[in-house]
Amino acid sequence: MSKAKAVTQSIEAIKSEMVRLSLWEASPPSQEALSSQQPFCIDTLDFTQWLQWILIPRLEAILKTNIPLPDSSAIHPYAEEALKGRSDNTSLIALIQQLDRALSGDYDG
Repeated sequence: MSKAKAVTQSIEAIKSEMVRLSLWEASPPSQEALSSQQPFCIDTLDFTQWLQWILIPRLEAILKTNIPLPDSSAIHPYAEEALKGRSDNTSLIALIQQLDRALSGDYDG
């Protein structure tokens, strides 16, 4: 499997899990919130909002334009911290860790 395919599959799985957990939002946050300069937009967005409105669209844009994907990723430690208050977070955190591995080149390919 190619890196692009592994990343695409991870993104789709994360989207599905977020929908299942009712974390996928129908309307985007304000443009001001999306324009934060802080890592993960920590000052303006929840982690799942950042995932939906910043990270996933950026990765999808990279995939569509054939720009090289990042060589590494370490999002899952932040996901664990951000989602620790949810009892149903195990699958989503595992999927985010899978995305990290795919971006870092650790996939079956």
